[in-house]
Amino acid sequence: MNQKIRVGVLGATGTVGQRFVALLADHPQFVVTAVAASDRSVGKAFGDACTWRLPGEMPSGVRGLPVEAPRPPLDCDVIFSSLPTDVARESEQCFAESGYPVISNSSSFRMDAGVPLLIPEVNPDHIAVLNGAKGSGYVVTNPNCSAIGIALALAPLQREFGIEAAIVTTLQAISGAGYPGVPAMDVTDNVVPFIASEEEKIERETQKILGGFRDGSFVPAPFPVSAQVHRVNVQDGHIAAIRVKLARRVRIEDVREAIASFRGAPQELGLHSAPERPLILRDEPDRPQPRLDRDAGKGMSVTVGRLFPDRVLDFRFVALSHNTIRGAAGAAILNAELLVARGKLGRRNAEAGT
Repeated sequence: MNQKIRVGVLGATGTVGQRFVALLADHPQFVVTAVAASDRSVGKAFGDACTWRLPGEMPSGVRGLPVEAPRPPLDCDVIFSSLPTDVARESEQCFAESGYPVISNSSSFRMDAGVPLLIPEVNPDHIAVLNGAKGSGYVVTNPNCSAIGIALALAPLQREFGIEAAIVTTLQAISGAGYPGVPAMDVTDNVVPFIASEEEKIERETQKILGGFRDGSFVPAPFPVSAQVHRVNVQDGHIAAIRVKLARRVRIEDVREAIASFRGAPQELGLHSAPERPLILRDEPDRPQPRLDRDAGKGMSVTVGRLFPDRVLDFRFVALSHNTIRGAAGAAILNAELLVARGKLGRRNAEAGT
């Protein structure tokens, strides 16, 4: 444990914060040594402040940790943040300016020019922007919980054939709204065709992720993305129905091969949280389904199905991802593993510590 990188989790009592704690419990590289949350929890032991809502027991190693305020100093080497957007920017910036690497699930910094919006299988080269970071402090973000699954599913098509346009319709689980989330009277027997700012996030973030990094700047992908979003009465698992126009004519067999064979840096490097197959292609006519497929690859794989030629664009398919694992905490942890492998993250020097 003494050689592990020490982690502080901001927003640790919330839905995604608990996922961080659970996924890091037996991690070979990281150990949670600090937790932070809102003022009402500060000063309490984590076991008393947090109502555990994930399957299984709260990891014993965090039960006695005191809940601290989400501001430096914290006894850790790196910050994982799941703070609400309205407080995240100030807190994360404060940690970065104090020399902490910040791996954030918040949307606050995603579109900033100096911040990578990272999916390690898709755009690992984007971490080159950190070469100009002052000291050891910086912010790295993972995308919106739906944008991750969408960008992963589009990535092999962009890589192999080029994309001219993509149209996306999402069916998003209630856990994406945090806890207690969507009121039961709103979502029971209902579909809500609105999630604040979600369509804009999907459209802008997908272009940044699938774009390039040249001459020290991010260059958005050159194709438009059009998104419509819906909240549905499913606990976990976001579905995206995607239609895509490719830059050249290809056979459906070529599209299938591009998706099924897709791999990236995490698989090449053997990163701990990386699924063997980031994209799983299924042929059954009624898959993917949240209950059956959201935990594929321990929640880190995106399942693609219903792949057919499209009469309006070129092809259509459905992609499913686990929104609090691959779409949130698991994504941030995989980002940190890549940063370790690329020499961007490690234990902080004692003089730079808390």
